[in-house]
Amino acid sequence: MDDRGMLPVDDTTNETSATTAERPAAPAAPSAPPAKKLRGFAAMDIARQREIASKGGRAAHEKGTAHEFTKDEARAAGKKGGEAVSQNRRHMADIGRKGGERVSQDREHMAHIGRKGGEAVSGDRQHMAEIGRKGGESRGSSKSQPPAAPEREQT
Repeated sequence: MDDRGMLPVDDTTNETSATTAERPAAPAAPSAPPAKKLRGFAAMDIARQREIASKGGRAAHEKGTAHEFTKDEARAAGKKGGEAVSQNRRHMADIGRKGGERVSQDREHMAHIGRKGGEAVSGDRQHMAEIGRKGGESRGSSKSQPPAAPEREQT
C-alpha cells in the first residue's frame, strides 16, 4: 500500500491484492481487448474507501448539507426495500423457518401459546362436543359407551 492508501494492481487480473481473494478469477477470453486498470478511488483498499466516505458523511452533516430523510421518505424507502426482499420466496421461507426454530426452543413461550390456544378453543362448546364425538368414533365402541343402535332400512 502506498502513502495514499492505494494497493498495487495485479496487471494480469486488473485487481488489487486485497480484492483478488474475494472475487473469483474470470476466465480470460482469447480475443478480448486488454482491461482498463483501476485508478483512484476504485483502486484503493476497501477499508480506505470506507474511511474516506465516512469523513465525507461527517463533513456534510457538520456543514448542514447532508440529506436527512423525512418520516414519509423513510417509510417509502423501507416499503420499497421490503417489497424487493419479499419477492424472493426462498429467502422469506428461510427467515420464517429460522424464526420458528428459535421460538420453539423457548419451552415456556411454547407452553404459554399452547395454553392460550387451548383456552380459546375450549370456549367454543359446540366445537369441543364435535371433537369429543370424533374422538369417540375413532376409538370404536368401548365399555363406557352404549352400543350403537342398529341401522333401520327405509321402506
